[in-house]
Amino acid sequence: MKVDPKLSLIIKRIGRCELHAVAPRDAFEALCMSIASQQLSVKAAATIFGRFCDLFPKRKPTPEVVMTLTDDQIRAVGFSRPKVTFIKDLAAHVLDGRLDLKGLKRHADDEVMRQLVAVKGIGRWTAEIFLMFRLGRMDVFPADDLGLMNAVHRAYGLRKRPDARKLRKMGEAWSPYRSVAAWYLWQSLNR
Repeated sequence: MKVDPKLSLIIKRIGRCELHAVAPRDAFEALCMSIASQQLSVKAAATIFGRFCDLFPKRKPTPEVVMTLTDDQIRAVGFSRPKVTFIKDLAAHVLDGRLDLKGLKRHADDEVMRQLVAVKGIGRWTAEIFLMFRLGRMDVFPADDLGLMNAVHRAYGLRKRPDARKLRKMGEAWSPYRSVAAWYLWQSLNR
């Protein structure tokens, strides 16, 4: 990783990296949380996901129980119709073995991405976030993330917000620790 004076200042201001401090331990739960969070504020997503967890024994979502729930039960906690489809498709992929959540750790990033984006409702961004926060991969850079675009725009005093292509190019300088750089840039928006 090259020395980057602007990122270095952010790191000093933020302090210790807590990149892996918030991810749920269970991969299925983490993906359910990601689906629940899509296009919602943090507060709304947390409320809806909390209600969703209430549908499960010990508040732990499992693919087996998801498949026993009716669409109306899941919608009643705040999920949209498409998100109900996404959650059920995720559960089906896990149950029939198309997605081996326990085996993902052994695969390279591109193979994990391929398996995850095969599930309805899981796109590149969700797969990248999973790689970073759940699998602890250190060199992932979700360049399509609006928050990351805004953070780079502000931190580097750019005339206009960078697009994903420009952000990917900038991110090359932070390899092999692009996940860490992304985390610090996100944190810079709040502190």
